[in-house]
Amino acid sequence: MTHASPELSPEDAKLVTLARSTRARTRAAEGAAVRDLDGRTYAAATVALEALQVSAVGVAVAMAISSGSRGLEAVVLLTDGELTDSDRAVVAEFSGAGVPILVNPAR
Repeated sequence: MTHASPELSPEDAKLVTLARSTRARTRAAEGAAVRDLDGRTYAAATVALEALQVSAVGVAVAMAISSGSRGLEAVVLLTDGELTDSDRAVVAEFSGAGVPILVNPAR
């Protein structure tokens, strides 16, 4: 599910803040943040090296997985583009199809 809501819960607003600050700090094309099933959050930016390209969502999900997460509750993506099919597939494979993905919320 992908949507942007004018009223965010405090937990989702925290994800927006984390994604925004990570994107700004790194000057990356995208910033993302995820909340796992235990309430832990992970924020990431796009990795765009010649030898390695990973979306912000991909990095955030990889961080959650490598920290022992069992799934996600929510995903936030801040981008000038759109959510890619690849990012949607990464979230669905790790956590199932019902995880909300908020793209550019409260812009």
